[in-house]
Amino acid sequence: MLTFEAFLITKYIKKKMNRQDWLPRNHEALYSQAKQTVDYLTAIENITRLGFGTGTPQGDWLTGTFIVAYTAFINAYQAWANPAQRTPVKTATLIDAEEAFKPVYRQLYTGFLKTNPLITDADLVAMGLPQRSSGGNTPVKIPGTVPGATIRFPADGIVEVQLRDEGENGHAKPDGVHGAECRSAILDTPPKNWNELTDSSFFTRTTFRLEFNLDKQGKRLYLVFRWENTRGQKGPWSKIYSVIIP
Repeated sequence: MLTFEAFLITKYIKKKMNRQDWLPRNHEALYSQAKQTVDYLTAIENITRLGFGTGTPQGDWLTGTFIVAYTAFINAYQAWANPAQRTPVKTATLIDAEEAFKPVYRQLYTGFLKTNPLITDADLVAMGLPQRSSGGNTPVKIPGTVPGATIRFPADGIVEVQLRDEGENGHAKPDGVHGAECRSAILDTPPKNWNELTDSSFFTRTTFRLEFNLDKQGKRLYLVFRWENTRGQKGPWSKIYSVIIP
């Protein structure tokens, strides 16, 4: 039988394990979300309105601490992103920059954005971040709808995806949805189900791009999508889409 102290420790560990992390789980998704946050926060029409103007304590922290770590991560990611030029040194540099950036990104959200009365939930969503918790254990609705996709080919090697709720005309995410998981694979024969699509990415924007080396041109790409809420709970998969990489 567990002692009371052991019971409390076990309960704490389970709570920590069950708590969903708002930070993306892979390099590509973290890059996309962080860039979305910074682009919105530092836009001329937003930075002063949101309390990060020049000369403010939070503005000085943004430029002196956050942007420094963000820039190092962005530069490391862009140097690593091209598979044809990727090296172990570039991978190690990216991992180091990412590990240095993550705690600063958390501090931006929890210490400066989430608690700032000037910033609305709509601002947080526009920055690719979760809305404030309403308190207690109020449940977040698990996505019950299926993404529909419009797929375009803006340039050689680029597949652009625009998601929406299937059957809807707009391109806003459903209520409570933080982003979408995309699974894909280049295959010679059609997959029987989504398990055969082994490449996984997460995007907070409903419009995103997948980029391929030109040696992948003319090959068939299969894609499938599902919504994910702010607690990491996932909805049903979409149908499997099939396209030829331009």
